[in-house]
Amino acid sequence: MHTFFVTGISTDVGKTIASAILVEALEADYWKPVQAGDLENSDSHKIKNLISNNKTVIHDNSYAFKTPMSPHAAAAIEGVLIDRDKIDTPETTNHLVIEGAGGLLVPLNHEDTILDIIMPSDKVVVVSRHYLGSINHTLLTVGWLQHKGYDVYLIFSGDEHKTTEEIILKKTGVTVLGRINEEANFDKDTIKKYATQFRPLLLSL
Repeated sequence: MHTFFVTGISTDVGKTIASAILVEALEADYWKPVQAGDLENSDSHKIKNLISNNKTVIHDNSYAFKTPMSPHAAAAIEGVLIDRDKIDTPETTNHLVIEGAGGLLVPLNHEDTILDIIMPSDKVVVVSRHYLGSINHTLLTVGWLQHKGYDVYLIFSGDEHKTTEEIILKKTGVTVLGRINEEANFDKDTIKKYATQFRPLLLSL
C-alpha cells in the first residue's frame, strides 16, 4: 500500500479535485492534516461528496481552524500553536491520500512547514495549474522535493499549455499521472471518469 501526499504549486490550483480522483481511483483513505477555514464545507466534506466508493475512510483533521489563512496565522488567532509531533498519520491498511494546505512551504508554525510533515516514503503528487509564473512555481516545488529525495509525480490542472508543460517535463523528468481539464462541473460522475483514466498508472507505481 502507498501513501500519496498531494501538494500544489500555489493555492487554488485543484488539490482537492486531484485528491478526490486519487481517492476514488484507489478506493484509498483520505486525510487532511490541517484545515484552515470553511469548516462547514471543508476539504474532507468535499471529498466525501465527490467519491462513489464505499471503502474510503475519511480521517479527522489533526488541526482545524475557522479562519481561511496560512495555518500558522489561523492557529494564532485561536490561541493555538501547531505542534508537528501531534500531526500523526492515521493507521490504515489501505492506500492513503494526504492533502496538504496551500503550497509546499506554507508555515505551520515559526519552524515547520507543510514539507516537514511529508514522510520520506510518501509519493508526492504536485498539482500544477497554468498561469503567468506557474513554470517557476512548478520548477521550484518539484526541484525542492527532488533535492530532498522524494518520489515526485505531476498532475496538470486546466487546459493543455504545450510550451509550459514541455519545459517543465524536460527540466524535471517527472512522471505525469494525468491531466484534469476544465469542466463545467465536478461531481461524482466526473470524478469517477477521471479515476478510471488515472487508475492503471497509479496501480503500477
